[in-house]
Amino acid sequence: MSTPHRTLAAALWMTGAIAAFTAMAIATRQIKGVHDTFEILAYRSMIGWVLVVGIAAALGRLTDIRTDRLPSHLVRNVFHFTGQSLWFWAITMIPLAQVFALEFTSPIWVILLSPLVLGETLTRRKLVAAALGFAGVLIVARPDFGHVEPGVLAAAGAAFFFASTNLMTKLLTKGEPILSILFWLTLMQAVFGTLAMTLFGTVTLPTLSTLPWLVLIGISGITAHFSLTKALSLAPASTVVPVDFARLPIIAVVGAMFYKEPIQPSLFAGAALIFLGIWITLRGGASAPQGRRVTNP
Repeated sequence: MSTPHRTLAAALWMTGAIAAFTAMAIATRQIKGVHDTFEILAYRSMIGWVLVVGIAAALGRLTDIRTDRLPSHLVRNVFHFTGQSLWFWAITMIPLAQVFALEFTSPIWVILLSPLVLGETLTRRKLVAAALGFAGVLIVARPDFGHVEPGVLAAAGAAFFFASTNLMTKLLTKGEPILSILFWLTLMQAVFGTLAMTLFGTVTLPTLSTLPWLVLIGISGITAHFSLTKALSLAPASTVVPVDFARLPIIAVVGAMFYKEPIQPSLFAGAALIFLGIWITLRGGASAPQGRRVTNP
């Protein structure tokens, strides 16, 4: 496949990822008064696990599921479960566009944590990118340090845990099939979610009105991760990430239309700074020697 065709295919896959992330956020809002965060996570992961096993069986790929790196899977999924819990909770607390804008600070955390986890060099370019991202967060969040909004803290915390998860995934994918990662991801998070919803409150079983939304969340989660991974396999991150940023204006319009959430100019000003920081990082990665680059799985 030629480079232009690969770029077009990557953009189409990213369109699918954007649609899936947006659908997941909307579905979560629709059931926020019925199911709590842990219930949503548990049911989502159960549905996702069934989908992964079904697809693996249909493709004859069940042998891809391995057990020799379970400790690494466990640590990764503890971080991922924490990030997902904060993300889903933030969606029920603050405007959707604000959650998505703060989520985009995840690459900034990758910059700061990669020297500790991956042994990468923290360059001046990366420090500038991190500073721009932090400034963007302050503009988006508009924090009142006397009374910080819990939903803002949750969304910002989710970005940190997602970044940590991505770094551990980079280490885990060295020799580990993606199907195996998805299997243990959905299974472990289903267990975590079930334990959490049992220990922290009364369990509400899916109803005829909430089950379709829960199924949509489960399907959207698998679709989003698969589409994003596929896009990154077809085109450079410098092509994929700008397309992914289209999620922000789309979710801002969705929030305004369906939930009467105001669109603040400061949101896009802060998001622009966050994106600028990401773009600087990607440009630096694109100009680095090929042997020194770390690619997305």
